[in-house]
Amino acid sequence: MLVLCTGNSCRSQLLHGYLQQELGERAAVYSAGVEVHGLNPRAVRVMAEDGVDISQHTSNHVDEYAAVPFDYVLTVCDHANEVCPVFPSTAQKLHHNFPDPAKATGSEEEIMAQFRAVRDQVKAYAHAFVQQHGATG
Repeated sequence: MLVLCTGNSCRSQLLHGYLQQELGERAAVYSAGVEVHGLNPRAVRVMAEDGVDISQHTSNHVDEYAAVPFDYVLTVCDHANEVCPVFPSTAQKLHHNFPDPAKATGSEEEIMAQFRAVRDQVKAYAHAFVQQHGATG
């Protein structure tokens, strides 16, 4: 399965981490962006707070996976959903727009609070996805 967002720095990385944790060896999980912004250090930090290590993830461009026959393509922001490249028709495309914590402003604690809020939304979505779709991917 492929998790897709604009820059592959936050939201897609969070969902990638949770899906990988929940599915383990039952599914191959990838994440990518329609652009590449690098892995956001705050995303790594909030996931570590919840016991998920994404520090070795890389920020990848969606074109790198053009030939992979995904079962699911999950877009996690409206921009990626709008510009999502066409994948083979076998891929089931699902969309959920999460707020972008990288755009949060304020003090470091206020910004981290936004990251935690989005992380918790993504975690709930990942759990619901696994419950509904099982171990395929």
